[in-house]
Amino acid sequence: QVQVVESGGGLVQTGGSLRLSCAASGRTVSNYNMGWFRQAPGKEREFVAAIAWSGDNGYYADSVKGRFTISRGNVKNTAVLQMHNLKPEDTAVYYCAARRHFPLTQKEGYEYWGQGTQVTVSS
Repeated sequence: QVQVVESGGGLVQTGGSLRLSCAASGRTVSNYNMGWFRQAPGKEREFVAAIAWSGDNGYYADSVKGRFTISRGNVKNTAVLQMHNLKPEDTAVYYCAARRHFPLTQKEGYEYWGQGTQVTVSS
C-alpha cells in the first residue's frame, strides 16, 4: 500500500505565495508520477499541475501557468508545488496524487490520493 501526504497549506493574502509538499511512502518500489488537483466548494476536482517521475516534464492548467511551479523533491516520490501571485479563486482543498502511467492531467487513473490541504486566499 502507498500513502500520500500533503503539507504546507494555509491562509494567505492576494498576491502572496505558498509552498505545498507531497510525499508518497510505503510500498514505493516503483517511480511515481505526481499530480496536484484542487477542489473548491460546490465544484468538481480539477487538475492543477503534474510532473513525470523523471522530473523532465511539468504540466499545468491554464489558470495557473506562470504562477505555479511543480518540481520533484530530493527524495524519491516527492513533489513540491510552489504557488506565487495567489488569487482568491485559487482557494480550494489541494490534493496530491500518484500514478505510474500517463496521462497526468486527468484525475482518472491516479492510483493514490492524499487527504488534502486547505489553501485560502483572502481578498
